[in-house]
Amino acid sequence: MAEVKVLEGKDLTRIERIGAHSHIRGLGLDDALEARKNSQGMVGQRSARKAAGVILQMIKDGKIAGRAVLLAGQPGTGKTAIAMGMAKALGEEAPFAMMAGSEIFSLEMSKTEALTQAFRKAIGVRIKEETEIIEGEVVEVSIDKPASSGAASKTGKLTLKTTEMETVYDLGSKMIENLNKEKIQSGDIVTIDKASGKITKLGRSFARSRDYDAMGPQAKFVQCPGGELQKRKEVVHVVSLHEIDVINSRSQGFLALFAGDTGEIRPEVREQIDGKVAEWREEGKADIVPGVLFIDEVHMLDIECFSFLNRALEQDMAPILVVATNRGITRIRGTNYKSPHGIPIDLLDRLLIITTQPYSEEEIRQILDIRCEEEDVEMTDEARDLLTKIGHETSLRYAIHLITAASLASLKRKAREVDIEDISRVYSMFVDVKRSTQFLMEYQEQFMFNEIAEPDQDDSLMIQ
Repeated sequence: MAEVKVLEGKDLTRIERIGAHSHIRGLGLDDALEARKNSQGMVGQRSARKAAGVILQMIKDGKIAGRAVLLAGQPGTGKTAIAMGMAKALGEEAPFAMMAGSEIFSLEMSKTEALTQAFRKAIGVRIKEETEIIEGEVVEVSIDKPASSGAASKTGKLTLKTTEMETVYDLGSKMIENLNKEKIQSGDIVTIDKASGKITKLGRSFARSRDYDAMGPQAKFVQCPGGELQKRKEVVHVVSLHEIDVINSRSQGFLALFAGDTGEIRPEVREQIDGKVAEWREEGKADIVPGVLFIDEVHMLDIECFSFLNRALEQDMAPILVVATNRGITRIRGTNYKSPHGIPIDLLDRLLIITTQPYSEEEIRQILDIRCEEEDVEMTDEARDLLTKIGHETSLRYAIHLITAASLASLKRKAREVDIEDISRVYSMFVDVKRSTQFLMEYQEQFMFNEIAEPDQDDSLMIQ
């Protein structure tokens, strides 16, 4: 069997922006899995959050696999927020893949391939390997530079010590370059990976703490290591099965991860990788980390996709599937049959269903307070009362959208706080769904392709 390559690590810089759910920090549960009234950005939906917390605990304990959870509720009742809270509570190590139901209808790959890739993104492999490292305090670094530029490459010597021994190492040009890059000098505590030659600076030795009159605030002092210089260290990193698939299926390897052009991956590659991962598990080199796959707007999937999900959930290495929908009894896409939530009955039978309820006026007020703080907007109490009333009578999402718009209106009149007049101004500028629908009903004759039925016809326009 050919050797399976693994991506060693991920070092990505996250760009944080204020988004619809950027205020979510977790599910807001205590140690007994009871939902707090207002915690970690979550407000209300206490029974739904508690149910999600129970599912989360089972995932962490590894007692649940190949299960599916349905978050069902009206639009704007916090279904996606609960899924985001689950992702935050799981932590960085457990994979969490998110997708919308309409994403799989791509011309580049088949629907089943898109779902397979999504499933494998949500399954992590925790790989453990032992590496030999050299760890000690730098006593001296001497680099011999050639007399002329065309002469042989640089050579040098590195003297390292622990509390018990001291050794001199010969340096090649690559190691000298790494030392210069890390700005290593005598008195530093360093670790050197023997396999890759990577040098990591841990800090300065305590013995050198009085060498300088002034030290920078970033100066970190470390105890000189004891024992031998050469040690064996266990390194653990977590990668998803999809990342391993991409690395081994393409000639450019991990570059395909950044290009995004992964294309369809052959089943033979996946079988080979699954076999290798099974070997690693038997040898104790790797563990499977079942993550979570969240599919929003699941009613957009068709009957073929639902059949695939039924089969995929029965596999050994299946993640926890969390799906969300805001539909009632509606037609299953790809058929003429109707079903609750637009999902076939046989798949619904496999789902643990969590329902969300509409927010009360007090909960809307608390959510708007959190969003004002997240968007850094100062608002008077009267303006918040008015915005809460608007959110209760129209929709929570509409009220949240007015926050930043009202803030810009208050800046225009050079005010420090958003007042009632700013809310009223943006309320008249931006209409909600009900007012927009009323406008269309009044002026329907002036619009093109109007399809509103006449009162004497059987069909009527459904307005919620």
